[in-house]
Amino acid sequence: MTTVDDGADNAVTGAPAWFDARPADAAEARALARSFLDGHAAPERTLADVLLVVSELVTNAVRHAGGVTAFRVAARPGVVEIVVQDASPVPPVTKEHRGQWLPGGYGWPLVNRLAEVTVVPLGDAGKIVRASVRHQDV
Repeated sequence: MTTVDDGADNAVTGAPAWFDARPADAAEARALARSFLDGHAAPERTLADVLLVVSELVTNAVRHAGGVTAFRVAARPGVVEIVVQDASPVPPVTKEHRGQWLPGGYGWPLVNRLAEVTVVPLGDAGKIVRASVRHQDV
């Protein structure tokens, strides 16, 4: 189920516009995020960065952490926040390639280059990964 706040009262309150969902895969998460952000005037470069971060975080949750248990995208002036909760308490790790070209392990460092990232452990309930992508409003 997806809950959407259309942001109609944001001009007065300054509250972020947001939506919650539980996408089954990265493609669904990207489509939800794109649809939401199309209505919030995010610059094109910011949209590309956000979609890449969404894709990597959701893919990691599906492949390595038991799936997505919650997903949120919020927009407020100057920042888009992506929140992915998964079922694993194990924090993300950076894979060491030691000069070899091997598949996998490039997404987490990329997310950390594009966004300010916080990981919140939830014990047996998994973890929350929060990524904030900053931008200049147009």
